[in-house]
Amino acid sequence: MLMVLIPTLMLVPVTWLSPPKWVWAATLMHSLLIAVISLKWLYTGHETGWHELTPSMGLDPLSTPLLVLTCWLLPLMILASQGHMQIEPANRQRTFITLLISLQTFLIVAFGATEMIMFYVMFEATLIPTLVLIARWGNQPARLNASTYFLLYTLTGSLPLLVALLALYNEMGTLSLLVMQYPQAMVLVSHADMIWWTGCVIAFLVKMPLYGIHLWLPKAHVEAPIAGSMVLAAVLLKLGGYGMMRMMTLLEPLTLDMCFPFIALALWGMAMTSSICMRQNDLKSLIAYSSVSHMGAVAAGILVQTSWGFTGALALMIAHGLTSSALFCLANTNYERIHSRTIVLARGLQLVLPLMATWWLLATLANLALPPLPNYIGELVLVTALFKWSNWTLPLTGLAILITAAYSLYMFLLTQRGPTTKHAADLVPTYCREHLLLALHILPLLLIILKPSLISGWFA
Repeated sequence: MLMVLIPTLMLVPVTWLSPPKWVWAATLMHSLLIAVISLKWLYTGHETGWHELTPSMGLDPLSTPLLVLTCWLLPLMILASQGHMQIEPANRQRTFITLLISLQTFLIVAFGATEMIMFYVMFEATLIPTLVLIARWGNQPARLNASTYFLLYTLTGSLPLLVALLALYNEMGTLSLLVMQYPQAMVLVSHADMIWWTGCVIAFLVKMPLYGIHLWLPKAHVEAPIAGSMVLAAVLLKLGGYGMMRMMTLLEPLTLDMCFPFIALALWGMAMTSSICMRQNDLKSLIAYSSVSHMGAVAAGILVQTSWGFTGALALMIAHGLTSSALFCLANTNYERIHSRTIVLARGLQLVLPLMATWWLLATLANLALPPLPNYIGELVLVTALFKWSNWTLPLTGLAILITAAYSLYMFLLTQRGPTTKHAADLVPTYCREHLLLALHILPLLLIILKPSLISGWFA
């Protein structure tokens, strides 16, 4: 763990001591080196439980893919942000990069923590840099309203978790995951136990988010700068799924009775948010609602409490992280040229930017879960796990998958095909930086096809 955490912290002096014209290049190369080093975790100790242990941190097959995704994302955020940050003063650019580094540091500690209280502290600490990114570097005046929504929803949902963790510590005498992975059978029958269960999971359901408590996400995505949208979609939503997977092993006796309304809401949310996507005319808002739909499937798979549900949830989280981040990057390339997120104003771009249309096609096919991409593997395993839990889940999951395919193709056809608008006829051509950025999103998805076990955890 320290071989990645210490170089990540060393990025801060690299950022502030580099000459102004070398800041982006130096931090990009340093962060890419960290990302490459983190890849060795995928081949170390796989399916052998905890490894790389320190007194308070460690790796296991559940946290390893998410940690690698976190490390992989920082150089991509730096690549994506260079275009719109060049006009800023040098010190403000350094501050922006420092926020991204601090966010990666908090996420590494959160995913690697072996103590639940340390996980909770880092879970909350990620709010601060994300809030500053949205409120300071957002695009529209509505960013302050979006920041308020983001803070209000996530903090309100997280406070019951703190009380629930303290009650759990009082009961068990420890919050170490190394000890709690072998939980004692707890008798949970009273109404107080049900409130405690709800307190444990509500913070993670808000973070994912579950349909009904998702309103903060489209606002935050739409108003955030490209780096904020990428990290929100790729990693921060996955904190909710990771936390639920950790807590579910402790709450199992009560989860069997309490999970029904949450699974029903998650499945209904999949169909509803997919339908909402069909009505969107804002490109970033469409991709944000798509994330709510996919994370609803993840939440349902985790609550089912089977090995197939956990495997599908983890696989879909990793695949969705890369896919949604790529879609936000593509939306940003349109925004930097057209200066509008409205889909109708960005139609017919295949004639103007033909190579970018290829990336649009690959990202869209990944979003609709085309075989044999890892998105398909995750969705297939989740649908199977939910069908085994109850036959009645099939109509809703099937409907959601059909609508997902429909709005994904609708998004691709509307942005890439048809007549080109007059103001889009003389756009700036794409840069090598943008193609490299999208290649670093799509190529990992294609490579995971060769060995899906890397992102399936120990559950399979």
